[in-house]
Amino acid sequence: MSLTIMKRIRFCAGHRLFGHEGKCAFFHGHNYIADIYVTGEETDEVGRLVDFAHLKKAFKGWIDENWDHAFLLNVSDENGIDAIKRVEPSKYFILPYNPTAENIAKYLLENVAVELMENQPHSVSKVVIWETEDSFAEASVEQSSEFMESYPEVSAFVKSYHG
Repeated sequence: MSLTIMKRIRFCAGHRLFGHEGKCAFFHGHNYIADIYVTGEETDEVGRLVDFAHLKKAFKGWIDENWDHAFLLNVSDENGIDAIKRVEPSKYFILPYNPTAENIAKYLLENVAVELMENQPHSVSKVVIWETEDSFAEASVEQSSEFMESYPEVSAFVKSYHG
Protein backbone atom coordinates (compact mmCIF):
# COMPACT_ATOMS: atom_id res chain seq x y z
CA MET A 1 0.00 0.00 0.00
CA SER A 2 1.20 3.48 -0.85
CA LEU A 3 0.88 6.36 1.61
CA THR A 4 1.06 10.07 0.80
CA ILE A 5 1.41 13.09 3.07
CA MET A 6 1.32 16.76 2.13
CA LYS A 7 2.68 19.88 3.82
CA ARG A 8 1.34 23.28 2.76
CA ILE A 9 3.61 26.34 2.82
CA ARG A 10 2.51 29.89 2.04
CA PHE A 11 4.77 32.62 0.73
CA CYS A 12 4.63 35.96 -1.06
CA ALA A 13 6.86 36.69 -4.03
CA GLY A 14 7.09 38.98 -7.00
CA HIS A 15 8.00 38.02 -10.53
CA ARG A 16 7.57 38.85 -14.15
CA LEU A 17 7.51 36.59 -17.17
CA PHE A 18 10.29 37.46 -19.58
CA GLY A 19 8.95 37.61 -23.13
CA HIS A 20 5.29 37.33 -22.07
CA GLU A 21 2.87 38.92 -24.53
CA GLY A 22 0.52 40.37 -21.89
CA LYS A 23 0.39 41.94 -18.46
CA CYS A 24 2.52 39.24 -16.83
CA ALA A 25 5.53 40.91 -18.50
CA PHE A 26 5.25 43.60 -15.79
CA PHE A 27 6.59 43.25 -12.27
CA HIS A 28 3.79 41.91 -10.06
CA GLY A 29 3.35 39.49 -7.19
CA HIS A 30 1.33 36.62 -5.80
CA ASN A 31 0.44 35.02 -2.51
CA TYR A 32 1.68 31.55 -3.41
CA ILE A 33 0.90 28.24 -1.80
CA ALA A 34 3.31 25.33 -2.17
CA ASP A 35 1.97 21.85 -1.45
CA ILE A 36 4.81 19.39 -0.88
CA TYR A 37 3.86 15.69 -1.25
CA VAL A 38 5.86 12.73 0.03
CA THR A 39 4.83 9.21 -0.97
CA GLY A 40 6.11 5.92 0.36
CA GLU A 41 5.18 2.50 1.61
CA GLU A 42 7.15 2.17 4.83
CA THR A 43 6.57 4.25 7.94
CA ASP A 44 9.00 4.74 10.81
CA GLU A 45 8.55 3.25 14.27
CA VAL A 46 6.18 6.11 15.15
CA GLY A 47 4.03 5.46 12.06
CA ARG A 48 5.17 8.40 9.89
CA LEU A 49 6.56 8.64 6.39
CA VAL A 50 8.31 11.88 7.37
CA ASP A 51 7.69 14.09 10.36
CA PHE A 52 5.54 17.07 9.31
CA ALA A 53 7.79 19.23 11.51
CA HIS A 54 10.79 18.25 9.35
CA LEU A 55 8.95 19.18 6.16
CA LYS A 56 7.89 22.51 7.62
CA LYS A 57 11.34 23.37 8.96
CA ALA A 58 13.15 22.35 5.79
CA PHE A 59 10.83 23.70 3.10
CA LYS A 60 9.46 26.75 4.88
CA GLY A 61 13.00 27.57 5.97
CA TRP A 62 14.33 27.36 2.41
CA ILE A 63 11.39 29.26 0.92
CA ASP A 64 11.54 31.98 3.60
CA GLU A 65 15.26 32.44 3.05
CA ASN A 66 15.22 32.41 -0.75
CA TRP A 67 11.77 33.26 -2.13
CA ASP A 68 9.48 34.82 0.46
CA HIS A 69 9.18 38.58 -0.21
CA ALA A 70 11.68 38.24 -3.05
CA PHE A 71 11.51 38.67 -6.80
CA LEU A 72 11.88 35.53 -8.88
CA LEU A 73 13.48 36.26 -12.25
CA ASN A 74 14.59 34.40 -15.37
CA VAL A 75 18.36 34.35 -15.89
CA SER A 76 17.72 35.65 -19.44
CA ASP A 77 15.83 38.72 -18.14
CA GLU A 78 18.86 41.03 -17.96
CA ASN A 79 16.70 44.18 -17.85
CA GLY A 80 14.61 42.87 -14.96
CA ILE A 81 17.68 41.69 -13.05
CA ASP A 82 19.39 45.06 -13.56
CA ALA A 83 16.25 46.87 -12.37
CA ILE A 84 15.86 44.79 -9.22
CA LYS A 85 19.57 45.18 -8.36
CA ARG A 86 19.12 48.97 -8.30
CA VAL A 87 16.60 48.76 -5.46
CA GLU A 88 18.13 48.77 -1.99
CA PRO A 89 17.53 46.69 -0.12
CA SER A 90 16.41 44.03 -2.53
CA LYS A 91 15.90 40.30 -2.43
CA TYR A 92 15.75 38.28 -5.61
CA PHE A 93 16.33 34.74 -6.87
CA ILE A 94 17.48 33.91 -10.38
CA LEU A 95 15.92 30.86 -12.02
CA PRO A 96 17.22 29.15 -15.19
CA TYR A 97 13.82 29.74 -16.80
CA ASN A 98 10.74 31.95 -16.44
CA PRO A 99 9.21 31.93 -12.93
CA THR A 100 5.87 30.48 -14.01
CA ALA A 101 3.91 28.37 -11.55
CA GLU A 102 4.96 25.34 -13.60
CA ASN A 103 8.65 26.20 -13.38
CA ILE A 104 8.49 27.11 -9.69
CA ALA A 105 6.98 23.68 -8.99
CA LYS A 106 9.67 22.01 -11.14
CA TYR A 107 12.47 23.89 -9.40
CA LEU A 108 11.21 22.92 -5.95
CA LEU A 109 10.88 19.28 -6.98
CA GLU A 110 14.06 18.85 -9.00
CA ASN A 111 16.46 20.97 -7.00
CA VAL A 112 15.26 22.08 -3.60
CA ALA A 113 13.48 18.86 -2.57
CA VAL A 114 16.43 16.68 -3.56
CA GLU A 115 18.73 18.70 -1.31
CA LEU A 116 16.32 19.05 1.63
CA MET A 117 15.26 15.40 1.69
CA GLU A 118 18.75 13.97 1.23
CA ASN A 119 18.86 12.12 4.57
CA GLN A 120 15.19 11.14 4.70
CA PRO A 121 13.86 7.65 3.95
CA HIS A 122 11.42 8.99 1.32
CA SER A 123 11.60 11.69 -1.30
CA VAL A 124 9.17 14.31 -2.53
CA SER A 125 6.86 12.83 -5.16
CA LYS A 126 4.95 15.95 -6.20
CA VAL A 127 4.90 19.72 -5.77
CA VAL A 128 1.83 21.83 -6.45
CA ILE A 129 2.16 25.61 -6.70
CA TRP A 130 -0.99 27.67 -6.32
CA GLU A 131 -0.43 31.05 -7.98
CA THR A 132 -3.98 32.20 -7.28
CA GLU A 133 -6.94 30.57 -5.57
CA ASP A 134 -8.11 29.43 -9.01
CA SER A 135 -4.84 28.45 -10.72
CA PHE A 136 -2.15 25.93 -9.91
CA ALA A 137 0.63 23.95 -11.55
CA GLU A 138 1.88 20.53 -10.59
CA ALA A 139 5.24 18.82 -11.04
CA SER A 140 5.57 15.14 -10.23
CA VAL A 141 8.48 12.73 -10.23
CA GLU A 142 7.40 11.25 -13.58
CA GLN A 143 7.22 14.69 -15.20
CA SER A 144 10.49 15.75 -13.59
CA SER A 145 12.64 12.92 -14.92
CA GLU A 146 11.34 13.51 -18.45
CA PHE A 147 12.03 17.24 -18.14
CA MET A 148 15.60 16.80 -16.89
CA GLU A 149 16.39 14.33 -19.68
CA SER A 150 15.05 16.82 -22.24
CA TYR A 151 16.88 19.84 -20.79
CA PRO A 152 20.27 18.82 -19.35
CA GLU A 153 21.41 22.45 -19.62
CA VAL A 154 18.87 23.37 -16.90
CA SER A 155 20.41 20.85 -14.53
CA ALA A 156 23.90 22.16 -15.32
CA PHE A 157 22.77 25.78 -14.86
CA VAL A 158 21.26 25.09 -11.45
CA LYS A 159 24.41 23.38 -10.24
CA SER A 160 26.67 26.18 -11.49
CA TYR A 161 24.54 29.21 -10.52
CA HIS A 162 23.20 28.17 -7.11
CA GLY A 163 26.08 25.93 -6.09
